[in-house]
Amino acid sequence: MKLLKEFTIPFVGLKIGKHHFEYEVKQAFFEHFEYEDFNDVNINVNLELEKKTTLLELHFEISGWVNINCDLTNEPFNQPIENEFDLVVKFGDEYNDENIDILIVPHGTYEVNIQQYIYELVILAVPLKRIHPGVEDGTLDSDILNKLEELSPKLKDKKDKEEEIDPRWNTLKKLLTDK
Repeated sequence: MKLLKEFTIPFVGLKIGKHHFEYEVKQAFFEHFEYEDFNDVNINVNLELEKKTTLLELHFEISGWVNINCDLTNEPFNQPIENEFDLVVKFGDEYNDENIDILIVPHGTYEVNIQQYIYELVILAVPLKRIHPGVEDGTLDSDILNKLEELSPKLKDKKDKEEEIDPRWNTLKKLLTDK
C-alpha cells in the first residue's frame, strides 16, 4: 500500500521535547485503505510526539464521528467515536512491529508514517453492534422496525395461559386448597 505523505513525520529535524500534530481524517482516507463500511467520516486526530535521545513517544487521541448503517434497520446515522493510543518508537537493527505498542525502526531512519495506526484506532473505536440511537429510545420510525415488530413472537397474557391448562390439573389444585 502506498504511504500518504501527510501522515509521515520527519522526526530527525525536531528538537528534543514535545511536539503537537493535528490531522483531519475524511472519507478519502478510508478509500485509500479500500474500507467501505463508512458512508462519511469526520475525525480529528491530535498527536503528541515526545522526542527523547534514544526513542520517540507518540500519544494519539481521536474524536469525531463516522456515518454508518444500523445493523437492525440499515438506516444511516452518525456514530460518535473517541479513542486514544500510546506508541513507543525505538531504534534497532531491523524493522519490527510485532508488539502492539512498540515499533522498532532501523538505525538511520529519519521519518515515521502513522497512517496505519490512525486507521486501526478509528476502526477499533466503532462498536461491533451498530444500533441507531432512534431504535434504542423508540423515536425512529422505520418500515423495517415495523415489520420486525409485526413478525416478532408475541407473549401471551396470563389469562390465556390459565385457559390453556389441562382441566385435569384443576381437580388437583382443589386438593391443595382442601385441607
